[in-house]
Amino acid sequence: MTNTRHERMAIGAMYTGLGLTVVATTVPYVDRATTHLLADHIRAGYPTYTQARVGSAVSTYLVLLSVIGALGVIAWLWTIWAVKADKRWARPAATVMFVLGTSLGLTGLLTKDTSGATGLPPALGWAGMAPSLAALLAVMLLWRRPRLV
Repeated sequence: MTNTRHERMAIGAMYTGLGLTVVATTVPYVDRATTHLLADHIRAGYPTYTQARVGSAVSTYLVLLSVIGALGVIAWLWTIWAVKADKRWARPAATVMFVLGTSLGLTGLLTKDTSGATGLPPALGWAGMAPSLAALLAVMLLWRRPRLV
């Protein structure tokens, strides 16, 4: 059972991060069905690509982002469990998950492909960064010492 108010608030932040991870994982699928930001971004970077090749690149990105999203969901659930179970290693583990998740998010946001543009359009890159904000809050709350009254 969670002992401190900060741990309860951290768990709330973790559930928020879990939700943001699910949203960030579904956004590329919504984009594929509606706005086609990713396809347009690929087409702009590689104007000689055929429609089939653009579609293949979009599908590859969807698989990659889905795997990352699924791993993110597993990491959130595992970390939430560790904090709730009051495991001694929960805070360091949450910190490591934060660093890994933020690193992956920044990679998606900032990595340039061979066309010179970022691999993902900025909207999708920023969507992938959203769970890191909740993770930062959770880690800060977990490492905060309770006040002695």
